[in-house]
Amino acid sequence: MDSMDFNKLFTAFSGMKVGVIGDVMLDTYWWGHVDRISPEAPVPVVALDKKEHRIGGAGNVALNLVSLGAQVSILSVMGEDDDALVLKNLFVQHHIDTHHLLQRTARITTNKTRIISRNQQMMRLDAEITKDLPGDIENDLLDKVEQFLITQQPQVIIFEDYNKGVLTERIIKSVIMLCKKHKVITAVDPKRKNFFSYEEVDIFKPNLKEVKDGLNLLSDDVTVVGLSRIHHQLNEKLRHAISFITLSDKGVFYQYQDTCSVIPSHLRNIADVSGAGDTVIAVAALVYAATKDTHIMAEIANIAGGLVCEEVGTVAINKDRLLAECQLLLIK
Repeated sequence: MDSMDFNKLFTAFSGMKVGVIGDVMLDTYWWGHVDRISPEAPVPVVALDKKEHRIGGAGNVALNLVSLGAQVSILSVMGEDDDALVLKNLFVQHHIDTHHLLQRTARITTNKTRIISRNQQMMRLDAEITKDLPGDIENDLLDKVEQFLITQQPQVIIFEDYNKGVLTERIIKSVIMLCKKHKVITAVDPKRKNFFSYEEVDIFKPNLKEVKDGLNLLSDDVTVVGLSRIHHQLNEKLRHAISFITLSDKGVFYQYQDTCSVIPSHLRNIADVSGAGDTVIAVAALVYAATKDTHIMAEIANIAGGLVCEEVGTVAINKDRLLAECQLLLIK
């Protein structure tokens, strides 16, 4: 591709509409310092210095999409509690549409609170419900999805599963069916629990460990031949279009029909791998929706995953930096 193509492609992201469906959560950080042990129990006393709230879970995929310039809606269920209010305000601040976000008293908003002292995590407190959505809330969420598809006419919907109960088997199958009806591309970052529920999805993006767990494989074969065999095993169960498997520091593998390739990772100073999967699925789904080119999808998503690993903590991709890297590394 020449440089004009990349500029044109990255400009095209701004006209694209994307829905993210899955488990949203609030990430809370409490920073403090420890000077003494509690007289009540042998535990450190943390004197709080500051608090911070961030968007977590499926919301991090939405943040990456917004960073790329896309128009993003979040489709999920959270509680009717204070954490929901904080999370909703964060979505609005980051220009993520919340009109298709449900609040129900039967759920609580997932909140992961990390207590940190001297740059070390001392404890994490999780407030969450992980039971599958009951039938009446499933119905309400499916209504929201259909309304979103009709009114917004998005190019793609991304499933982001954290095993918190929003992506039930019924929700997954029904949403894929609705997307097919409305000619909307589907992409998924699966978890073990519903691994094989995503039948006929367009882009199936597990990491190698998830694939090995899902198919009960012991082999560490990351050759094109070995990975192509995995694609065919997945395809027998899922009848999906594209396998896109992340291989950690070895890069990514993709296969569509008979076209397949391993794209090695580019040399990076890896600081932190957290959140890289969220970036990869966001970039892959957007690039594929814009180009229908599986190879260029894999190349750009591979670069994006490497770039966010250079940052400490979970950060969204920087669009300008990604564009510059694509022009540097992909133009022959």
